[in-house]
Amino acid sequence: MKFDAPVIGILRGVDQAFFGELLPVAFIAGLTAIEVTMNTEGAAAMIREYRPAVPPGRWLGMGTIRNLEEARQAVEAGAMFLVTPNCDPAVIAYANSEQVPIVAGALTPTEVYAAWAAGADMVKVFPCGSLGGPQYIRDLRGPFDRLPLAAVGGVTLHNLAEYFAAGANAVGVATSLFGGKALREKNLQELGQNVKNFMDHYRKASDTV
Repeated sequence: MKFDAPVIGILRGVDQAFFGELLPVAFIAGLTAIEVTMNTEGAAAMIREYRPAVPPGRWLGMGTIRNLEEARQAVEAGAMFLVTPNCDPAVIAYANSEQVPIVAGALTPTEVYAAWAAGADMVKVFPCGSLGGPQYIRDLRGPFDRLPLAAVGGVTLHNLAEYFAAGANAVGVATSLFGGKALREKNLQELGQNVKNFMDHYRKASDTV
């Protein structure tokens, strides 16, 4: 199955009960993919419990997959896609063998190409904001005009359109998407509105590309 998610919502440190409430709210608000980081307490249990509740056309995956053992744990829990912060060919090969889409982390041009050559479905440019944000994506697009790139790290509502104009195929976003205050206070109504607002901005940005 082709992984098609232009905005990936990243959740780190969320508790399991709140995650169960958050998931349908975020999907209803228009988000297509949610990534729970592996270093969130009980992450595998969250995936295992709530994977059956994911509606058609939506994705629930695991991120911060740093090695092969974590990749195996994620797949066994039912993760629909994997996201890594680093480029590990063994992890990419395992995901491919299990037919689970993988967004593999890279930063330098050499790492970006290595991740793609190893079989990543998409390359996560991370931390993108530290190397110039949209301009860095634009620079990578020179030699890598056809590689699918996901910008992660430093993406906000204010520079979202710039990232897509620069050539990003997707973005990974945490508090700028859900809202730090809404997450802290577990305010589902505010959280849903934040996600809807972000996705509205994405649609406007994609229409101009």
